[in-house]
Amino acid sequence: MKRTLPLVLALLCLWALTSCTPRQTPGPGGTASGPRVLIDYLAEGGAFELPLSGATGYAGINIPFFQNASSFSGFLGSLDGGQGFTIIREEGEWWHIEVNGVRGWVMHQFCFINLPDIIPSIVYDITNTYYSLFRSSELDIPNITGMALYEGYGYNPRLGRDEYIAPVLYAMAPKVFAAQQAALAEGHTLMVIEAFRPAAAHNLLHEHFSYLVETNPMVRAGITADNFNIRWFLAEAPYNHQRGTAVDMSLAAIDAWTWEESGNYRYVYVTEYSEYPMQTQMHELSVAAAVFDSSVHARSTTAWIGQPLSPLATTGTILMQRYATDAALTPLASEWWHFNDLELTAVAIELDITGEFFLDKVYSREPLFN
Repeated sequence: MKRTLPLVLALLCLWALTSCTPRQTPGPGGTASGPRVLIDYLAEGGAFELPLSGATGYAGINIPFFQNASSFSGFLGSLDGGQGFTIIREEGEWWHIEVNGVRGWVMHQFCFINLPDIIPSIVYDITNTYYSLFRSSELDIPNITGMALYEGYGYNPRLGRDEYIAPVLYAMAPKVFAAQQAALAEGHTLMVIEAFRPAAAHNLLHEHFSYLVETNPMVRAGITADNFNIRWFLAEAPYNHQRGTAVDMSLAAIDAWTWEESGNYRYVYVTEYSEYPMQTQMHELSVAAAVFDSSVHARSTTAWIGQPLSPLATTGTILMQRYATDAALTPLASEWWHFNDLELTAVAIELDITGEFFLDKVYSREPLFN
């Protein structure tokens, strides 16, 4: 195959809002200060910051694996839900992949992709892999708060460093990318706190949170005000985190960044950042975390439009809402951090993606060209 030439997107020079002084880049990276900045950014990977080739994918359900694309011929076997692989290239609705040393084709609509492999400029901090932040009315959830709920961190050969694993269904990734590009253009970065959550971890969380709600009147009152209920804060599995159609995010101002390389591609790597103050701590399961004044239909892509924000909403909340919703992600009224891809959720429900597996290993390589 011919090697695709990198797409160079030249953006405006970095200016500080207060002084309008041109940015001076120290060495290979730079700093970003002030309330609003524009970062020179080269999106050399085409559709994403890094190309698909060499990225980690996962089967979302049991899917057939073929020797030939499109013709559904040369059946090589099936991939179980949760099976990881290396993506070689994309052709239409198909991915050419390598799994256990065998190359073949799968339809990518059934597959997850690891976000750090294609959008490495995002700050990833999957807290549930080392210290769960879940609380309710500022009270710990027994056997959950402070616990590691699942594994999802380790060395990523593609990036040359340890990194979190943050899978979503492939069709959601362009929306997350669009939100991050909008944030970068103003000197900000998304912070992805959770993407895929295994069903087993979610069920454990739901069990202990439900018990706390049943036994603690203050916690119960904290989730039932303003027409909310427990399902707004933690529905039973399968929910969108298990389906690969939800992300939990915060927002930070970029203080410093540098260029990193993967193969012949380079990308922005945020080295220092300042997280915006939000209206509550991440994963505070109570109405204090509601982004709107009252409940808004959670399955509607438009019902939230024009709804008054909570008086507790902060500047960071408002900015992040803009970046995400402009990228066609839908906010969840009860949680300022939670965004859904509702169009894709309908597809995931039809495909019966339930997340009954763990995605705790990467199969990434530097970008491939064969």
